[in-house]
Amino acid sequence: MAPRVGVVLFPGTNCEYDALHAVERLGGTAELLWHGATSASGYDALILPGGFAHGDYLRPGAIARFSPVMDAVAAFASEGGPVVGICNGFQVLTEAGLLPGALQKNRGLRFVCATTTLRVERDDTALTAGVPVGTELAIPINHFEGNYTCDAATLAELRDEGRIVLRYVDNPNGSVDDIAGVCNAGRNVVGLMPHPERASDPLLGSEDGIVLLQALLRTAATPAPVG
Repeated sequence: MAPRVGVVLFPGTNCEYDALHAVERLGGTAELLWHGATSASGYDALILPGGFAHGDYLRPGAIARFSPVMDAVAAFASEGGPVVGICNGFQVLTEAGLLPGALQKNRGLRFVCATTTLRVERDDTALTAGVPVGTELAIPINHFEGNYTCDAATLAELRDEGRIVLRYVDNPNGSVDDIAGVCNAGRNVVGLMPHPERASDPLLGSEDGIVLLQALLRTAATPAPVG
């Protein structure tokens, strides 16, 4: 049976159909999960896509973290369910405390829309399971507040526990330690600023995102939690 993926939709989300199309193109089934939902039961994986949840008022993700669905996302994650936050979704996960650190304004205070090269640093997370460490992928970014930051103790913890999932080969936004994506201690919750769903069709110029999304679907199809 194809993995069933819930794509969380907040007011202001604008990448939900990109995620739906990418999942379905790879053989999964995908459904929108409204931010007012109180359960994520029946899903095999969740994606929090990009956009401007609640208009990014206060700061990105600061209001979305209080949506009812986030309790369901947290419960799903606590049971080992794979959760991936892309761009604004990554921001929401950090605001909700499901991932460490924060996303601040880009170095140079400029919006960046470009294709970047990522290097896979872990092969044992919900988004990279089975992907060889060192694999380089061309994945687009599209953000103003994608500069990942955390305190020294958190950075040391991420390094020591192997929780830096992806790094930029040529850092486009000033993120500490070239970090493009991190995971939680259980390795089933992953956040990244680049958009793999926008690199999943030859018409989009790159199919490198398929590598990550296929890993997510493999994880979703596996009963045991990652880690």
